[in-house]
Amino acid sequence: MLRTFAVIGDPIDHSLSPTIHNAAYRHLDLECTYIGYKINKNELESGIQSLKSIKISGFNVTIPHKIEIMKLLDDVDENCKLIGAANTIVNDNGSLKGYNTDMDGFLEPIKNREIPIRNSNVLLLGAGGASRAIIAGFAKEHVKKITVVNRTIEKANNLSKFGKNLEIKSDVIPIDDIETLNENYDFIVNASSLGLNNESNIIPTKLIDSNTTVYDIVYKPVNTALIKDSKKKNAEIIYGYEMLLSQAVRSFEIWLGQKAPYEAMKKAILGGF
Repeated sequence: MLRTFAVIGDPIDHSLSPTIHNAAYRHLDLECTYIGYKINKNELESGIQSLKSIKISGFNVTIPHKIEIMKLLDDVDENCKLIGAANTIVNDNGSLKGYNTDMDGFLEPIKNREIPIRNSNVLLLGAGGASRAIIAGFAKEHVKKITVVNRTIEKANNLSKFGKNLEIKSDVIPIDDIETLNENYDFIVNASSLGLNNESNIIPTKLIDSNTTVYDIVYKPVNTALIKDSKKKNAEIIYGYEMLLSQAVRSFEIWLGQKAPYEAMKKAILGGF
C-alpha cells in the first residue's frame, strides 16, 4: 500500500524535501511518495484536517507553522516540549505525534567538523521556531552568550528569555542597530528568511574573520549573500543543506523505522540545486 508523506509551509516552492525523500524511497524501492503542500499562515487547522482526510502517514513542518502546529498535536517528544515547536509529525490513525529534529540536525554539521562550541559567543539572526531549537542546542553544548537580532523585538525578547531559562546569557539587538555591533563572535547564525530571495547580506562583514563559523540555515540558494561575503573573509562555512540533510535522515527514520540511505539523500540534495 502506498504511503504518502509531505512538507507543509508557506512558501513551499523552494523546498528540496520532496527531492530528498523521494530519492530515498526509490533507492530502497519503497512504496512511498513525498509531496510539498502549501498551507497559508491562517489556514493551518483546516490544512491539517485535509491531510488527515487523505490519510497522510507523516509530514514535515516548516516556516511559518512550527510553533502553531503544537496546538494541534495529540502527543510530542521531549525536544518539542523543550523547544516549543515541532517539525516532524507522525499520523497514527488520526492521532498526531510531534517530534523536533531541528536541534540535533543543527548541531550535527558543527560536530562533524569538530568545531568547539563550549564558551562560544554567538550572534543569531531570527526568532522563529528554528531559532528556539538552535538556542536549545547551543545551551546543551554550554555556549557563553547569545545575541539575538530580529525585526520584531517582542519575539527577540521572548527568545532571549527562553535562552536565559536554559541558563545561558542572552541579549537582544533591534535589526536596525546591527551596524553598531563590535563584538567578536565565534558563531554567526542566520535563522531568518533573509537570503531566501537572494537578498543582500545585512550582517556587517566587520564581524566576520577566519576565526568565525558562519552558519546560514537558508539552503536555497546554496551560496547566500551572507555565505558569499563570509567566504571572502575566510570564515568557516556551514551550509543550510547540511542541516536539512540531517533533519531529513531523522524524519525518514522516525516514519519508517529503518536506516536512511544517507549517501543517496545527499546526492539528491546536491543535485537539486
